[in-house]
Amino acid sequence: MKEKKFFLSENDIPKQWYNLAADLPPAPPPLGPGGKPITPDMLAPVFPMNLIEQEVSQKRWIDIPDEIIQILYRWRPSPLRRATYLEEYLKTPARIYYKDESMSPPGSHKPNTAIPQAWYNKKFGIKKLITETGAGQWGCALSFACKLIGLECKVYMVRISFDQKPLRKSMMRIWGAKCVASPSNETNFGREVLKKMPDTPGSLGIAISEAIEEAVSDKSGKTRYSLGSVLNHVLLHQTIIGLEAKKQLKMAGERGADVIIACTGGGSNFGGLSFPFVYDKINGAKIKIIPTEPTACPTMTRGPYTYDFGDTACQTPLMAMFTLGHNFVPPPIHAGGLRYHGMAPLVSQAIVEKLIEPRAYNQVQCYESALIWANTEGFICAPETSHAIAGVIDEANKAKQEGKEKVILFNYSGHGLMDLAGYDKFLDGHLTDYSLPESELSKSLESLKNLPKPSLK
Repeated sequence: MKEKKFFLSENDIPKQWYNLAADLPPAPPPLGPGGKPITPDMLAPVFPMNLIEQEVSQKRWIDIPDEIIQILYRWRPSPLRRATYLEEYLKTPARIYYKDESMSPPGSHKPNTAIPQAWYNKKFGIKKLITETGAGQWGCALSFACKLIGLECKVYMVRISFDQKPLRKSMMRIWGAKCVASPSNETNFGREVLKKMPDTPGSLGIAISEAIEEAVSDKSGKTRYSLGSVLNHVLLHQTIIGLEAKKQLKMAGERGADVIIACTGGGSNFGGLSFPFVYDKINGAKIKIIPTEPTACPTMTRGPYTYDFGDTACQTPLMAMFTLGHNFVPPPIHAGGLRYHGMAPLVSQAIVEKLIEPRAYNQVQCYESALIWANTEGFICAPETSHAIAGVIDEANKAKQEGKEKVILFNYSGHGLMDLAGYDKFLDGHLTDYSLPESELSKSLESLKNLPKPSLK
C-alpha cells in the first residue's frame, strides 16, 4: 500500500527561518520620497524595529524564538500528504504530494506569519494591530494571533469579499477583532474613494491604504500596521512550510521534488513552500518551480517589472516588483486572495533571475480542477488553492504524455469551507472565465508612467 501521510515529530519543527535575500543578487532598494533608498528608521511608524531588522536582513538563517515555536505547536508541523487518489484518476506516473496548511485553526497558511508578527509587536510594546484582508484568510489569521498574544486587532476587508464571505467576518469577531468593509468612511482615503466610486468592489491596494492611514494616525505610538504577504519578513516566516516539506519528502523516500507549485497573490504561501527549494535550484538542482495566478489578475504573467507603490494612496515605499499598477481595481472573481496588483519583491526578483516560471489560469478551469480534487481526494479547497491544483493536474498530465516519473509537490494553502457560495455559483453555471482586457491593463499601467525603473544587470 502507498503511504499517504507523513508526520514530523514536534522535535523536528524547524528552529530557523530561511531568508532567500541572502542568496539572490542585491535587489533594487525600496525608495522613499524623492526617489532615495529608504532607511530602516523611515519604516518605524508602520512596523516595529524588530520586524524591520528582519525585513532588511541579509542573513541566510534567522532563529525562531522558542516562545513562537510553542504557539506554532498548536498545528505544526503540518502533515505532508500524498494525493494517490488523484494520481489514480489521472493515470499519471507522477507522484503528487501536498503540504496541508489547511490544518491551522483559521484554516490556511497565514498564521505562520501572523503569530510571529503579533509576538514581535507585543515584545516591542505595541497594543494594537491594524491590517487589511482580501478573501479574509489573513484577517482571520491575525485576529487569531492577536487574541492568543494579547493585542487589539482591526481589519479592513475588501468590500467584494466582505459581501461574498460573511462567515469570515464571524471568525474574526469570535477572535475579538473588528472588521469593516473597505473602502470605508473611517479614513480620509476611504471617504475620497467612496466619493469618486460609491459602488466600487474595493481592492487590496485601497484596503492597505486605509489600514496604514489609521495605524500611523495613532499619536500614542502603540499601534502598528501588519501585512500578510509581499514583504520579505512575511515570506521569511512562511519558509517553515518548505523546510518541513524537505524533511517529509525524505521520510517518503524521495530524493527531492521535480516540480514545485503554489498559487500566488502577493507571494506568501508560494514563497513559504518554494524558497527552500529555490535555494537548491540556485545550487544546481533541476527543479521546475511554478507560481500560479488568475488570468483576471495576471500580475506576474502580464505586468511589467518596475517600481510601484504597494497601496493605492501611495503611502508605502516604492518597491521593485511585477505590478498591474497601484490604481488597479480587480474584477470580483472568487479567488479574493489572488486579487492584489503587485507581487512580492523577492518573488519578482526570482522571476527576473529565471528561477521560477509563472503561469496564469482561468477561473472555470480552476473550479473544474477543484471539483476533480474534491471528488478524488475528498477535500474542498479554497478558490485560491484551486489555481495550484490546476497547475498540478497540468504537470501530472504532462508526465503521463512524456511517460516520466516525476515528484510534484504543491502547497494546499487553505480549505474552502468558508467559500461555498463561490462553488454554488460555479455549479449553477453563473461563473465565467475572465481574462483582463488589454485596454484595462493599459489604463491601469498609466499610474506607473512617472515612476522610476529598476536597473537590471
